[in-house]
Amino acid sequence: MTHVTVPARGAWSAVVRTRETLTVTDLHGNQAVDFLVYDAGDTAVRYSAPDTVQAQGGIFLTTGSVLMSNEHTPLMTVTADEVGRHDTVGGACSKESNTLRYGHHTWSQHACVENFLAEGARYGLGKRDLVSNINWYMNVPVEKDGTLGIVDGISAPGLRLTLRAERDVIVLVSNCPQINNPCNGFEPTAVAMTIGAPA
Repeated sequence: MTHVTVPARGAWSAVVRTRETLTVTDLHGNQAVDFLVYDAGDTAVRYSAPDTVQAQGGIFLTTGSVLMSNEHTPLMTVTADEVGRHDTVGGACSKESNTLRYGHHTWSQHACVENFLAEGARYGLGKRDLVSNINWYMNVPVEKDGTLGIVDGISAPGLRLTLRAERDVIVLVSNCPQINNPCNGFEPTAVAMTIGAPA
């Protein structure tokens, strides 16, 4: 078993082997965890939000949800979830989106895109390899008119979710550094990543 605490605003990555589990623990509560997954044998095969949403018949992920690739093949499956709803549409914060949403004074703030690029470089991945991501623990309600909100999270300290790898995968994580909206309660905190042996 491998257990790592990812500090507030930090990045993390790993190869998770077929049938191994990855447990994400929200140590302090209300912390968004941005997440991407790639086939370790062919990184051109990667998480696809449209394929995943279509396969689930909905935009929120929970126990039983299958993370689908752009080839409509399974990458990982959510096998346990103590929160009940996770976001597929809110995207990752970036210097550009921060500036657009919150003003030019936010330009220098660290963002998830930078975390993804730093970790992805370890596997030969670059900006063109970044796709729409999952936001574990992030609360993004969709109104009847289609507008998205980013509101206080529904997680709590110690709540976990577990995924099973359906093939060897590369996982990239940005422990979201956002401080301009409530996705992290305006104060990013640490999370834990635990890779477990096949069941």
